[in-house]
Amino acid sequence: MKVLDELKQWKSLEQQPPMTEVEALRYMNKNNWQGHKEGKALLYVTLAYHRIKRHPGEDLLAEQFIDEARVLDPAHPLVAELYESQQLMQAYTMLKNTPLDQWVLHETDHDSAKAKKVKSIYSDVGYLKKQWDKDLAEKTIIDASSRLKLYQDVYEELGDLEIMLEEAIHSIENRRIRVPVKEINERARRLSDNQDEIYKRLPGFLTDQSFQNPLEAFDQMVGLKDVKTYIRRYYHFLRYQQQRKSYGFSMVDEPGLHMIITGNPGTGKTTMARLLANIYHELGILDTKEVIEVNRSHLVGSYVGQSEENTMNYVKQAIGGVLFIDEAYSLKREGQTGNDYGQAVIDTLVSAMTSKEYGGKFAVILAGYPEEMRQFLWSNPGLRSRFPEQNHIELPDYQMDELLTIAEQTAIENDFFFTETALKEFSSLIERERVDDSFGNARTVKNLVLKTIFQKGAQEAERDKQHWLDHMRISSDDLEWEDPKREDQPSPMERLDELIGLANVKTEVRKLSSFVQAQQKRKEKGYPVVPIQLHSVFSGNPGTGKTTVAEIYANVLKQCGLLKRGHTVVVSRSDLVAGYIGQTAIKTKRKIREALGGVLFIDEAYSLYNGGRDDFGKEAIETLVDEMTKHNENLVVILAGYQREMEQLVESNPGLSSRFKKYFHFPDYSESELLQMTHYQAKQYGYHFNEWAESFLLEKFTDHKIRGNGRFINNLVNEAIQFQAIRIMDDEAEDINDLQLEDFEKAWHMVRRES
Repeated sequence: MKVLDELKQWKSLEQQPPMTEVEALRYMNKNNWQGHKEGKALLYVTLAYHRIKRHPGEDLLAEQFIDEARVLDPAHPLVAELYESQQLMQAYTMLKNTPLDQWVLHETDHDSAKAKKVKSIYSDVGYLKKQWDKDLAEKTIIDASSRLKLYQDVYEELGDLEIMLEEAIHSIENRRIRVPVKEINERARRLSDNQDEIYKRLPGFLTDQSFQNPLEAFDQMVGLKDVKTYIRRYYHFLRYQQQRKSYGFSMVDEPGLHMIITGNPGTGKTTMARLLANIYHELGILDTKEVIEVNRSHLVGSYVGQSEENTMNYVKQAIGGVLFIDEAYSLKREGQTGNDYGQAVIDTLVSAMTSKEYGGKFAVILAGYPEEMRQFLWSNPGLRSRFPEQNHIELPDYQMDELLTIAEQTAIENDFFFTETALKEFSSLIERERVDDSFGNARTVKNLVLKTIFQKGAQEAERDKQHWLDHMRISSDDLEWEDPKREDQPSPMERLDELIGLANVKTEVRKLSSFVQAQQKRKEKGYPVVPIQLHSVFSGNPGTGKTTVAEIYANVLKQCGLLKRGHTVVVSRSDLVAGYIGQTAIKTKRKIREALGGVLFIDEAYSLYNGGRDDFGKEAIETLVDEMTKHNENLVVILAGYQREMEQLVESNPGLSSRFKKYFHFPDYSESELLQMTHYQAKQYGYHFNEWAESFLLEKFTDHKIRGNGRFINNLVNEAIQFQAIRIMDDEAEDINDLQLEDFEKAWHMVRRES
């Protein structure tokens, strides 16, 4: 067994185990280890090792793992070494917590004081002896390890001292006070020396409380390869500067400590600020490593002068340390009026950074989203000049493998672990959240892990769990915390089939759905895939079902795994086009962001074209084309409208014509389909009508061109219901659910007149 071979290469606790805690948990979880007692014992040693590292001091699970290892293979050198080390660590802790320095006796002390002190020491010695593992302390072992011999020597020392104290107490009780002060003091001193010796004999993983410098802490962060390289160079530059200053050199154009940190949510901006504060403090540049964290709400006041006062109060708190302003761009809002005092904060901050009183005594770190921070700095030349280009750090979004590492770290920090299958499925949950720039990176992943843990706890509280692994394992079942799909809820394709008419549209959607699923399977098996064209043009007259089919289309694509949300955002020209220059792109981007992970349905899309005479509509189209390229498969756009006008729109822009390859034409409904729709619409509210009304409607549908299709039918049924209400109020014997011929006759004339 490969795992067993790896574990057998592990010879001493002074070495790192050959696998991580999570790997050991997974091996323990998926193998029964029948006939491999040694391997299982070493797995328990590995788990105990990692737990003790994570939980210094007493840990019940670590003790359980050591006991399990001793049951399986007590003679194994590593098992014995771990148990002896654990006992020695407990001995050290007990001696450290015992007031050995107060065991000192003086010959000049009064007999009553000596007696009291002797009894106190005797009590302490008795307690210590009870905590020792007597079997281990008295066991005869050939070639015993130095740490075991020391453990036994201290126990023997305690025993000798206990006998000496008993004799002293006996003499006190018989009024023949004979207290060997010198001998007791000597043994107390030896115990103190033994305490120091025990610490030296402990394996490094038990005593490694060494100070971790900020650079080492930063290196342990997930990802950020380029940023780590920069910070390492920045750290060495600052050290170099400090050395030069110690020799008497100075630098007039010193870059300073003020820093800009940009990045999307959850990329570690606040963590980075704290690490920089630690670096500044460790190098002696700043007096403390304290970070004063504020945002707009802390700084901006509601009346003249309050913002300046607030800002200076936080500056004074930050003296000797770092002032960290999160979402700093919010201090300068677009279209800011005289009642917005964000500019006062900026002016006060710049003044404090350059003043004789405060300048150089604190560092300012501004943080926020990349694009917003760029615009913010360019609008504030005074502020921008205080932050040189080399002091700008942009934190990238995490890649999927990095996000999964963060998920595993979050889980193990809370004493859980993912099975390999569960971790792969967890990546799908993460991917579903990665829809737009609001994705919270590490923050979102941690929330997903905690949500999963909550789900596991809620489910397993009702189950009888026997093994400790059951309380740590996150399996695929624990990831099913979304609301389950109701069994009676139709699938998207079933909903499509329920629609009246639209035979050609149904065929096209079904063909596209099959094609998408087939390409997904090819991708999973590693075969080349054909590019999937999802952007579509829906052409047809009003009321032919374009919006309804778009919503179903979105759900079909979500079911296929191509869309993360599967929602539909319906817009028209007014939602995208603004009345003045520069705002159309902003409005269009806002709607596109809202639609990410789903479908953007642009109704009457041809109105954006207007024969090329509309610059604002053209700007919306160009923005749409750019954003479609940027978001790729994360956005599906459907353009809808009359057939001829839609053809003109797509041909008007090469970007549109190259991206819209799929056309769905929605024909007007036939007479029989319109009658079918009338029945369906009436049934929705519990109404029905007879063959006389049917004949009337069929005749009218045949003789007249119905404008509005489904919308016309909806209006017709609503009007018929209202006329029926007037009729039945005069005759209580009438069937309240029956729509009669006269109701449809009146409704027909009303709707035809309005249309």
